[in-house]
Amino acid sequence: MAGRIKILEMFLRMIVRALFRQKARMFVALLAVAVGAAIISGMITVYREVPAQLGREFRAYGANVLLLPAGEAKTFDGASLKKAQEALRGHDIVGCAPFLYERLEINKQPVLTGGTDFEEVKKVSPYWMVKGEYPKAGEREILLGAEMASKIARDTDKLIGQTVSVSAGEGKAMLSFTVSGIVSTGGKEEQFAFLNLDELQKIVEKPGAVGLAQLSVVADGDSLKSVEDAVRTANIGIEPQEVQQIAHSEFNVLKKLEVLILLVTIIVLILTLICVTTTMTAVVTERRREIGLKKALGASNANIVMEFLGEGCVLGLVGGLLGSGFGYLFAQSVSINVFSRGIAFAPGIAVLAVVLSVIVTGVASLIPVRIATSVDPAIVLRGE
Repeated sequence: MAGRIKILEMFLRMIVRALFRQKARMFVALLAVAVGAAIISGMITVYREVPAQLGREFRAYGANVLLLPAGEAKTFDGASLKKAQEALRGHDIVGCAPFLYERLEINKQPVLTGGTDFEEVKKVSPYWMVKGEYPKAGEREILLGAEMASKIARDTDKLIGQTVSVSAGEGKAMLSFTVSGIVSTGGKEEQFAFLNLDELQKIVEKPGAVGLAQLSVVADGDSLKSVEDAVRTANIGIEPQEVQQIAHSEFNVLKKLEVLILLVTIIVLILTLICVTTTMTAVVTERRREIGLKKALGASNANIVMEFLGEGCVLGLVGGLLGSGFGYLFAQSVSINVFSRGIAFAPGIAVLAVVLSVIVTGVASLIPVRIATSVDPAIVLRGE
């Protein structure tokens, strides 16, 4: 055992000395391996972390799941919605905004009016642009859509702070609500008015009723299916429905990102392979005399192969270690600057980068090794 350790120690010492004898060339090869490993580990780290962070960025475009009444029912109750939220514990839920839509008379004009929880709307639909403020909970305040508000007054900004009459229809009580703000969304919401959910439920005499809920969850593909399955298996009279446009957009973007990272990784590996092969070939050419002398003294082709493969693997190991560290710093910088969030160091990715670096340098050494084993010691030692 001690003898094997001694042989291994001598072998490593020989490889290190050989590497240091060709400092300039080996530095170029080491730099190529380190850069390659840095890009690979950085890109893989970014890809590993980006889907979740991109998922949160996509949530700015609205809900990706709708919770609708099951069967022929037109509404479900708030208790069922709470059970649905309990069934989704463990999923990364951004927000869940309940809605109830009814046609009311506002200043004696029929307007489709939605009742909702505005704190949840801020989470689910951050793209809503509100001049003024959202209605406060427990207050008789109303949020008017920009298009709807323009039908009441030419200068819609002056409506903010004014009162409007709200009624469930002919023969129903007329209530006064203060306009808290004007909302612009670029969608149909601009034609509506919005109240606090409990206020609308009182006006239309439907306590606890919810027409639908917009669910914003950080998930895609199979994860999104698991969200739907969790709601269905709860058997609470709610049917989940994926918002196809948003969900497919997320899926397409992430798939394209995956292909991009795969292509970049392959290109970097090829470039690293070419650079190391070129460098090692030049090293073998310069060391032909040394190789010829070793073979003349009894070194076998296997000994020559092990020496050059060893040099390549050591080069790959050191370059991979350096590159994986710089790759993590690169990924951390991208995440902080783009998403304003840090990412954790992934040892598995670092190991993968090192292993790939060793494999690439090992493969890159095959051509030089073949040249080395073909050296005829008699011809080389004669100076030919």
